[in-house]
Amino acid sequence: MNVERDKIADLYIRVSTDEQADKGYSQRSQEEMLRKYCNNNCIEVRNVIFEDYSAKSFNRPEWKKFISTLKKHKNKINLVLFTKWDRFSRNAGDAYQMINVLRDLGVEPQAIEQPLDLSIPENKMMLAFYLAAPEVENDRRALNVFYGMRRAKKEGRYMGLAPVGYRNKIDESGNKYIALKEPDATILYWVFEELSSGTFNTEQVWKKAKNKGLKCSKNAFWQLIRNPLYCGKIFLPKFKDEESCFVQGQHQAIISVELYEKVQEILDGRGRIYRSKIQTRNDFPLRGFLICPICGNLLTASKSKGRNKHYSYYHCRKGCAYRIRIEKLNQAFEYELRRFIPRKEVYAIYRNILAEVYYELTQSSQVSKRQILHQLKDYEKRISHIRNLLATQKIDPIDYLEIKTQYNSSVDDLNKKLNTLCGSIPAIETLLEKDINGLMALDRIFEKGNIEDIRSLIQTLYPEKLLFYGTLIGKAEVNRILKFAYNYDLKANNIL
Repeated sequence: MNVERDKIADLYIRVSTDEQADKGYSQRSQEEMLRKYCNNNCIEVRNVIFEDYSAKSFNRPEWKKFISTLKKHKNKINLVLFTKWDRFSRNAGDAYQMINVLRDLGVEPQAIEQPLDLSIPENKMMLAFYLAAPEVENDRRALNVFYGMRRAKKEGRYMGLAPVGYRNKIDESGNKYIALKEPDATILYWVFEELSSGTFNTEQVWKKAKNKGLKCSKNAFWQLIRNPLYCGKIFLPKFKDEESCFVQGQHQAIISVELYEKVQEILDGRGRIYRSKIQTRNDFPLRGFLICPICGNLLTASKSKGRNKHYSYYHCRKGCAYRIRIEKLNQAFEYELRRFIPRKEVYAIYRNILAEVYYELTQSSQVSKRQILHQLKDYEKRISHIRNLLATQKIDPIDYLEIKTQYNSSVDDLNKKLNTLCGSIPAIETLLEKDINGLMALDRIFEKGNIEDIRSLIQTLYPEKLLFYGTLIGKAEVNRILKFAYNYDLKANNIL
């Protein structure tokens, strides 16, 4: 017996991930209820629409496709059914507007568990209640989450995904916190130290940090060095009558507050240290350290094209005509560096420092070397043992040759490894036999060092800026520590 179907409906099944997890609004359960309702009420099911999206608005992929289909094929269905009105919408204003759109297309929306005859005006009050209740619930939940997160921040707890240099962890009580992540934390400490020195600009430090292993985009790096989290502070934004402030975080800080504030002053341009905004070229190692003797501004540097070649100059900004050839300035600076004569009493200290650094840098190689030498000695004993066994006729000559061949092969492999290892690290005796005067000569670093070594040397020697006018005429204050290691010779030969 066929049952006549006088109505045709599309079934709309919506569930978001959190609802499915918390309340059990599974798609299968909704479909079973809707199909059972259609069978009991002689309603033909044309299509089933599954949606996995929030009901805060009707900007949902499957719903938009459904409306588009209705506009193209009018009068194909009479109803769109769902279990409850909160499956349809959680916003009263949007819901009333969408109901009018559906009615214009000849479709009546209906919730099978909360049936309402919307032709009766009074039922619109019940509809408003059904729609407003979930909206109020959502708002209350969101407000509770906001207050909870704000309270946690006031207690110094970091909320959310751990930033660079930290990792998310959970303690035995189930409380979430962030802990240091190595080697990122050590690299970040180096980043702030490098920025505070002002030797290189931010982009250069970022590139150096990437080479050290820091995985961070350029934009994220800028946000990172501005984040007070790294000095142990958490920012609490303004809310109602509460002013914004910083609270002491419960996490372990990577840098000190003083270092963080010093870096912020430099980034804001308030610090006294100059940070070059462009890449420092190898041609201009002193760029950013020189003061114009005429106007007092920092000198920049560039090349100008002459008749036959290019000429390099350190020069002032627009409005000041001062400039000086780079060759002349480099000679003056090298002459100044030659005035620093190492003190004899620091030779022994310097040798000890070289030895300590040598053993620290080659520690793993030295351990590998000792292990290889120990294995070689072991194989020597084994070969000597089988030779004795052969001499006393306890093993056959064929067995002896086979065993010896195996041992010799292993010995050859170990010797190759030992030669490679010894070739990769210089002997400490060779280093210590070199002329200490030559190793400590500052002018040699300026002459033969790379751009990083040269700029680090200048920054170390002269914390303040240098004033040049052909020769050094402004005697900048030298680093106090270097005064104990070097004598300053006023009678050094002037090559200018």
